[in-house]
Amino acid sequence: MDTVRDILQIKGNMVYTICITCSVYEALEVLEEKNLGALVVVDESGKLIGIFTERDYARKVVLKGRSSKETLVRDIMDNRPVFVTPDTKIEYCMQLMTNKFIRHLPVIENNELTGLISIGDILKYVISNKDFIIQNLEHYIVS
Repeated sequence: MDTVRDILQIKGNMVYTICITCSVYEALEVLEEKNLGALVVVDESGKLIGIFTERDYARKVVLKGRSSKETLVRDIMDNRPVFVTPDTKIEYCMQLMTNKFIRHLPVIENNELTGLISIGDILKYVISNKDFIIQNLEHYIVS
């Protein structure tokens, strides 16, 4: 069974983070600049304390008539983020994301933030593996 570690080996371990005292506007600037859908919220020591997503912005700022420059990340972030480890099975991640209606999973190993995977990362990985299997089967049949 494939694991989160397999995805991270391809994708890399780069995680973009934001602090809880940053404004939502600052977080949106990072999302736009890096073409991301989520940022991991960390404390001063780099410990995971939440996750900020475009969905949070849309539902908790725009629809509530709040100002993104005056609202802080801590006021709208999900402060109980679901996370996985590098050894978590990809199939379990898909179930978890579907059941919890989430698109991003921080990866924690030995109490350290070591990555972030998205539903898009999982789909790319699964499709790539299926393509590889199909190519091998076609080669086997033709040989």
